[in-house]
Amino acid sequence: MQPLTSATPLPAGVLSPGFDRQRLKPGIVHLGFGAFHRAHQAVYTDLALAEEFGDWGIIGVSLRSRQAVEDLRRQDHLFTVTARDASGPQMRLVGSVIGGISAADERENLLARLESPDTRIVTLTVTEKAYGLDPVTGGLDLAHPAIAADLADPEAPTGAIGFLVEGLARRRRAGTAPFTVLCCDNLPTNGRVVRRLVLDMATRRDPLLADWIAAEGAFPCTMVDRIVPAATAETLSRAAELLGAEDRLALDTEPFLQWVIEDRFASDRPAWEKAGALFVETVEPYEKMKLRLLNGAHSMLAYLGQLKGLAFVRDVMAVPEHAARVRRHMAASARTLDPVPGIDLDAYQAELIARFSNPTIAHKTKQIAMDGSQKMPQRIFAATVDALAHGDQAVEFAEATAFWIDYIRTTDLLEDPRADELRAAGRRSAETGSPDAFFALPGLFPEALVQNAAWRERVAEALTRI
Repeated sequence: MQPLTSATPLPAGVLSPGFDRQRLKPGIVHLGFGAFHRAHQAVYTDLALAEEFGDWGIIGVSLRSRQAVEDLRRQDHLFTVTARDASGPQMRLVGSVIGGISAADERENLLARLESPDTRIVTLTVTEKAYGLDPVTGGLDLAHPAIAADLADPEAPTGAIGFLVEGLARRRRAGTAPFTVLCCDNLPTNGRVVRRLVLDMATRRDPLLADWIAAEGAFPCTMVDRIVPAATAETLSRAAELLGAEDRLALDTEPFLQWVIEDRFASDRPAWEKAGALFVETVEPYEKMKLRLLNGAHSMLAYLGQLKGLAFVRDVMAVPEHAARVRRHMAASARTLDPVPGIDLDAYQAELIARFSNPTIAHKTKQIAMDGSQKMPQRIFAATVDALAHGDQAVEFAEATAFWIDYIRTTDLLEDPRADELRAAGRRSAETGSPDAFFALPGLFPEALVQNAAWRERVAEALTRI
């Protein structure tokens, strides 16, 4: 089968870009060219360009893998995203990406793009662990391989923060205004976190550079939402059948799409609001809602699913007992939230249950279960602290924590940046029957939970029930 290219005739029903790609010039560099970006920010930009055209073509950057960029070039930088639910598939050809860079092979090409005045926005989806955040200090983790390497040789960066700082340093030397840094990862107050890390690295390099970034730069917080399973052979096969061409970057996703952004940019931006994005003064209420109701429930059911041998989220939701547990967890999480402007929290929870239950989306519980040490603090533990402070017993959060601990104690394939520490704690916990070894890990649990003997006992009781 021939590869997808710009010459591929589109079958009836496939949505095509609503703008002239030949006129599109680069304006956005995206770090972390993975599935979520392709199904979220690239789609939003595609839709926005159709409503209000501008120089907002995306240069997709893979920091580690070469394959995605090779596939992108092979396909004239085109790919498809298919939204699936019970009503059937809707395929979209996305045309907003116009270039690709493999940072491992083309460092100078990437740095030139970051230095270019044409680049006004740098977006990121590199996952939580790639930022090099020290969970204890909130600053740079000096033991993180990319952070250590980029502090030792700042002009030859390898990690996301290093590339941002070196790109900004080059712009300052050239007399060019800074680009806006737009983090799209699931970190609480993600823009402020990335700003803090960038300024930390810049200060260690040149305090005047840090002062310039602090004064002139922009790091809006965002909240992103769309369930995007990792592509499988079945995904690619279905896409080829629909398209009549081979698309190695094809994705299946759900119809739901959400992006909430603080409207604080260093210069201009795409008209993402015309594609449905919501620009707000502060993103925190929406972010907390999503982290606790969607991501928190996702993590809980992922560990439950792994313990029960259930491969997909939809499989967990198909078991009435498990679906009821998810509802209880969401209800407990909702009690920790302040009102969210424009959102009916009961309706939002019902919508999440429907999304999780979508029979056409094969979202692996194993995929969600990865990197728990980076996810549990903001998804589960922060909500637990708030629940306890309001007099709640936080039993649902104790249960979610117990599922995670038992998953660590029993899995053979733990994927986590703190895997060695977690495995050691798991062995001690299995020997003693107590979760205390996990509470002793530095920077993992908030001190309020470490010191709360009653809640720790609820975790121990939940482990015993498991």
